[in-house]
Amino acid sequence: MTYVEDELTSQPECWTRAAVEAPGHAAVLPAAGERVAIVGCGTSYFMARSAAALREEAGLGETDAFAASEFPQGRAYDRVVALTRSGTTTEVLDLLGALKGRTRTVALTADPDTPVMAAADDAVVLEYADERSVVQTRFATTALTLLRAHLGLHTEAVVADARTALAAELPQGLVDCTQFTFLGRGWTVGLADEAGLKMREASLSWTEAYPAMEYRHGPISISTAGTATWMFGEAPGGLAEQVRDTGALWVAGGLDPLAELVRAQRLAVAVAAARGLDPDRPRHLTRSVILAP
Repeated sequence: MTYVEDELTSQPECWTRAAVEAPGHAAVLPAAGERVAIVGCGTSYFMARSAAALREEAGLGETDAFAASEFPQGRAYDRVVALTRSGTTTEVLDLLGALKGRTRTVALTADPDTPVMAAADDAVVLEYADERSVVQTRFATTALTLLRAHLGLHTEAVVADARTALAAELPQGLVDCTQFTFLGRGWTVGLADEAGLKMREASLSWTEAYPAMEYRHGPISISTAGTATWMFGEAPGGLAEQVRDTGALWVAGGLDPLAELVRAQRLAVAVAAARGLDPDRPRHLTRSVILAP
């Protein structure tokens, strides 16, 4: 078993622990009514987008999400939340340094012995969700679960769906597809983007991701026999039929969208195995991006 397989199968336990611990971190996480930005890089950026959309949809305050390198320095926020598994990512550390003394910051990280602990004003350490694999799975989803629980949006049904996602067979023919498109709506657009990233990282697959309503505005033209379109959450009316009419495989997201991401993680590993690739050693990638000064 690869590191990433072992790590992705542990997600139900990690999510349960994060939900239990969330109330203990309430003092450093965004309070209702605060104007908040959530930042990250790569996978963490996609989780930031999902968390920001969830917070706004819940009516708890204006919430933006940015890649750490693209944070608008001229905007004022009550709190900035930084997601960083390694605690060493250059763009995140640079941003936290720039915000020091003028905006309250909190880092969600997996490693307590890294520079982010001093760079942020507060920190939440999810050490039990750390990973050996370059490809992120459980840290990202556990961080998002912590934030969902803080917003009052996590239930045990989500964990049950994750167990189902790990146990159920993948749709027949899916691993053999040559192209994969992931779709989302609202908070699940970030999850769709993350599913595409997992497929690219682990299996070098041709993947794309879009808001579901945008898919019909051009991207559907690539759908044909041998491609797959996977929906995270409820699909817009008529979309499944339109995709099937192209000859493509339609994958409905019947589970909680975060559990659907677990299924997509499994697909990435399965496609990598079918292609003779090692998902623990993705091409051109390292566990953390640390830029030379």
